[in-house]
Amino acid sequence: MRPNVIVVFTDQQRWDTVGPLTPNLDRMARLGTQATVALTPQPVCAPARAALQTGRYATTTGVHRNGRVLPREERTLAHHFGAAGYATGYIGKWHLAGSEPVPEHERGGYQSWLAANALEHTSDAYRTIVYDEANEPVMLPGYRSDALVDAAVRFVADHAAEPFYLFLSFLEPHHQNEVDNYPAPDGYEERCQGIWMPPDLAALGGTAHQHMGGYLGQVKRLDEGLGRLLDALRSMDLLDDTIVAYTSDHGNHFKTRNGEYKRSCHDASLRVPLALRGPGFDGGGAIARPVSTLDLPPTLLEAAGLPVPGAMQGRSFLPLLRDPRADWPDEVFFQVSESEVGRGIRTSRWKYYAVAEGADPWDDPAAPRYREQALYDVVNDPYELVNLAGHPSHEAVAAELRERLVRRIVAAGEAEPVIEPAEPVPGRTQAMPDPAVRSKALKPTRFGHQPRP
Repeated sequence: MRPNVIVVFTDQQRWDTVGPLTPNLDRMARLGTQATVALTPQPVCAPARAALQTGRYATTTGVHRNGRVLPREERTLAHHFGAAGYATGYIGKWHLAGSEPVPEHERGGYQSWLAANALEHTSDAYRTIVYDEANEPVMLPGYRSDALVDAAVRFVADHAAEPFYLFLSFLEPHHQNEVDNYPAPDGYEERCQGIWMPPDLAALGGTAHQHMGGYLGQVKRLDEGLGRLLDALRSMDLLDDTIVAYTSDHGNHFKTRNGEYKRSCHDASLRVPLALRGPGFDGGGAIARPVSTLDLPPTLLEAAGLPVPGAMQGRSFLPLLRDPRADWPDEVFFQVSESEVGRGIRTSRWKYYAVAEGADPWDDPAAPRYREQALYDVVNDPYELVNLAGHPSHEAVAAELRERLVRRIVAAGEAEPVIEPAEPVPGRTQAMPDPAVRSKALKPTRFGHQPRP
């Protein structure tokens, strides 16, 4: 019997929010399988979502920035599970269509539909409006993430007698755009304010001191919703037969690295929680080698006993559960758009990043020439406060990583580029703090300081 599959997908959740504030997710990570270093292939909403639906890079699907529609010919997880006889459903935020409500041909093959393309614009914290299969508006009662969990429980109950695949996509802990705020349930912001501040945000400033209470309040309520969903599966005797995967599209640097919340090369933007439980994952332990959320689609298909399409550019990480020394890439490749046209890799030790200085970050999906911009030692500088790019002490490291990045760019289907070394940092024998530490922000993005979904 094939397992059911549920993907629980949050929006803009940092990797380091898993812990005492999230007991359900923490327990799922400890007793199931946790990827301790999981990165998005693109730190902005639509490109990350296209990659997670298809297992293909944003430049391959054509969704290299927000506002692009997932092409009808792209095959998603819904297509693959549906072809295998699964009931498929989507609940929540989609962000891969060209209009609201989402026309049927832009829903990625999902059969059951209760969603909005831009949930942050159709709803607020206590007024959740989504659309059904007939594109009729449906108002779901309760706090927004609770309302979506309730809908997910109803979907599970309706399909308990058949194999099902459900993608549950929250807006939280994303900000509410028109007010640039993180509306948590009543009382949660007050209880969470001041309990934790990541070192990068404490060092760099930004808006975290203003927003962290609401942000963590949203994370806490999401975790409570995860607990309710797992309880519902248990009550229907489905828990042992259901794979549940929890991850996010990207992180949040709270306007410390540029004028908004993501779209940068830093782990605060790229690194996300990734935990799985259920058949094939219970007792799997921790995957310590870096993986991409691009690897989640082939992993879920293989875990369900379904073939992995050759067109997928991610690869299943199930072999790493069986043998931590299994053949696996030494780095994760990522792309950045909208703020700049960037390419980078993240290994267990290093972060290396290059930017196309003359490219248009909105219109150009790629470029023929890049310049090295950042090099971080993520073991000794885990919050990336010291940029080693251009320092003579790290020329050899940068040269090796430069070659590796070029190979990964080509492997992703792009033309082979030229990557120029960073300008040498004169008169320095020791690395100095990243300029962002001194200035609190890099150059403004094309969006200035207006938040974007």
